[in-house]
Amino acid sequence: MSVKGRIVLKLGGGLITNKNHAKTLDKTAIDRVCNILKVLFDDGYRIIIVHGAGSYGHILSKEMKISDGIIPEIYEKQIIAINQIRDDMKELNDEVRDSLQKVDLESNRYSPSDWATNTGKDFIGNIEMFKKEKGEKIPISYGDVVQKNDEKEFGILSGDDLMYRISREIPNVIYTIFLLGDVDGVMDNPPRHHNATLVPVWSKYDSIITLHNSKIDVTGGMDLKLMRASEIAKKIENVWFINGNNPERILELIRTGTTIGTKINP
Repeated sequence: MSVKGRIVLKLGGGLITNKNHAKTLDKTAIDRVCNILKVLFDDGYRIIIVHGAGSYGHILSKEMKISDGIIPEIYEKQIIAINQIRDDMKELNDEVRDSLQKVDLESNRYSPSDWATNTGKDFIGNIEMFKKEKGEKIPISYGDVVQKNDEKEFGILSGDDLMYRISREIPNVIYTIFLLGDVDGVMDNPPRHHNATLVPVWSKYDSIITLHNSKIDVTGGMDLKLMRASEIAKKIENVWFINGNNPERILELIRTGTTIGTKINP
């Protein structure tokens, strides 16, 4: 069977967890996505997975102001929180890897706190380990608390920034797909707005109204996703936002070139 290229997938935190309740997993959503990934893997595609933190990382990070770096008056509590967040993220990652294992897909975890420094799309870290060939274990990473080489000492490396570097620097990526929870793609208004409609094609010059949940999100929410996606699209022709609760759309996209969702243009 010929190798057909790489697919880089982001499992959004709002898809795999309930972001409003601490450490609340949506195992069914994860299982459904993994069933589709099994089909793609067996078809000869190489897969790279990044997942968000959702309620396993954002809530405690927000409470302890981890993205702001050191705050002297709560520093000791911050250090405790960082260790807890890293443990919680490994626990969430174990759940994703368990769902992969259930469909006979082996994976390797690459925790950013072990190999990455600094935050943002220009973070420091060698991403060579994501160059897995067909039949090898699926590399999987996630948003994490990492060390910083400045006075802040630590910060949060977003999964969207991982998506940026992996998609642009790993060879033979043919699809970059962001899987969202409970929304079909990019909407022209916040999803709960009664007039919100799907935007089938979006570029950074198109005006939309996004909703950022500042009580929970600590890495920029939808605005950061859109920014990184448009930058990825400068190199990768197929960058899409799709509803992860309908993972069969991933298969439809790969096999037909289109599906219900939003194609991102540079």
